Amino acid sequence: MQLFDWIVLIITLLFIVSYGAWKTKGSKNVEDFILGSNETPWYTVGLSVMATQASAITFLSTPGQAYHDGMGFVQFYFGLPIAMIVICLTFIPIYHKFKVFTAYEYLEKRFDLKTRSLAAILFLFQRGLGTGLTIYAPAIILSALLGWNLSYMNIVIGILVIIYTFSGGTKAVNVTQKQQMFVIMSGMFITFFLILHFLPNDMTFSNALHIAGANDKMDIVDFSTDPEEKYTLWSGITGGFFLALAYFGTDQSQVGRYLSGKSVRESQMGLIMNGFLKVPMQFFILLTGIMVFVFFQFNPVPLNFNPNNKAAIEKSKYKDEYHALEKQLELLSEDKKVINLLYIDQLNQDYDNPILRKELVAISTKEKDLRDHAKEIILKADKGSETNDKDYVFFHFILHYLPKGLIGLLLAVIISAAMSSTASGLTALASTTAIDIYKRNLKEPKTEKHYLHATKFFTLFWGIIAILFACIGTLFENLIQLVNIVGSIFYGTVLGIFLVGFYIKFVKAKAIFYSALISQLTIFVIYYFAIFIYPSGEEKLGYLWLNFIGAMMTIVLSTLLQASIFKTEKIEE
Repeated sequence: MQLFDWIVLIITLLFIVSYGAWKTKGSKNVEDFILGSNETPWYTVGLSVMATQASAITFLSTPGQAYHDGMGFVQFYFGLPIAMIVICLTFIPIYHKFKVFTAYEYLEKRFDLKTRSLAAILFLFQRGLGTGLTIYAPAIILSALLGWNLSYMNIVIGILVIIYTFSGGTKAVNVTQKQQMFVIMSGMFITFFLILHFLPNDMTFSNALHIAGANDKMDIVDFSTDPEEKYTLWSGITGGFFLALAYFGTDQSQVGRYLSGKSVRESQMGLIMNGFLKVPMQFFILLTGIMVFVFFQFNPVPLNFNPNNKAAIEKSKYKDEYHALEKQLELLSEDKKVINLLYIDQLNQDYDNPILRKELVAISTKEKDLRDHAKEIILKADKGSETNDKDYVFFHFILHYLPKGLIGLLLAVIISAAMSSTASGLTALASTTAIDIYKRNLKEPKTEKHYLHATKFFTLFWGIIAILFACIGTLFENLIQLVNIVGSIFYGTVLGIFLVGFYIKFVKAKAIFYSALISQLTIFVIYYFAIFIYPSGEEKLGYLWLNFIGAMMTIVLSTLLQASIFKTEKIEE
């Protein structure tokens, strides 16, 4: 990085942190701190909801996901627009009717304290871990870039977020997320068009898509009914729908965004905005990853994108063997460039040459074999190495090919996205702990000032916990999947509780509580035996199905228990 990159990066981050702290300092009470005094307009609600979900993991991991596996990941979001409609029609009016500070407050009004506490605790566990991961993702980048200790980077990023979140709560999160989304989308659009500019002069965007398609990167929709396939149309519409419904409808990090809206209508408009824009945004980020793939068909590419693995190899006795593979890849890359240029020339003559397509596939297969061999050598050099390099693909491109100044902007994009998601997570964790656990279990009432201080304390507390989670985090296939897996394990059960509360009025407290416990324990078992114990790519069940299974099991069990064992229970008012 050049001096100008550092200037762009530091000024961008310092402006966001200082502006958020200054603009929202001096919260007078808990309502101010948690709900932002219900003054948020619909467009800020929409941007805040999008920024909360679009963490650094999104911009770091998703392009790498597309580079390796193609556009199929976009199916994960197919159920999201439908979920937005359901939440707007059901969830938002009910939350506003009961004037709740958190989503889980409603569960006590509908069921009892035990159910409220169970849902809150499940949320605190998974969101605490998820918030740590949103810190960990950009820390990987900066630690590799600067050669600094990864734990120190986790601490620095965590402290930056804590400063303005502790100061202004929800209002600070909403204010800063507008600037963060502007920085994020500006950086991504500039990068996308620069990639197109870097491609060979006689190459059109259509040519680029043909090259990606020849390498099986443009298979957007998969109609397979095989449960082992992670991303299909059916898993996206069902599992993705239930995950989105749970995340946006019951996760306090999102519920807190639209509870701060000026009215029911403003909150609904903000979510509809997210429903319209989210899938195109994710499609665009994945397409950026595809263009990076096309770019590397004409430019040198490393055997493994993770620079830490290269450093480990250079210190080992296997470096000569690794260098031999690098030489083979270099020669293969020259052949690949020649074949791709010939293929472009044929395309410009309106002929999609099947022979050249086969040669491209053959070269890709040889390149994959070289990469797999390189991973074996890396593991021999260091058994603890993470050979999966999806999260480093976009990072490698940024550092080595973007012009001066833009590197600093793209790093600011990634860190801004991390700060955005982390700040939302901290306010949600603090408000849930303060309102659903601390305040609800105090025997004597306290002043508003006391609860405000308690919420700020829990913001600091969860900030420290998130930093600790980040410090012990490790890569699991890739970060975008890890976050979604963590959510899928817990979201289904919590969503089932809320759906029963909203739609199945005869089910009462004991039935839903024990059904939720059984459902969550069952999901742990299913996850372990169908997903966790299998190496990547050999899972017996795509993790998105956990959302559907958890929700449906909670609904069905609670209905059966209420109709049999607990049929004499009276609803608690």
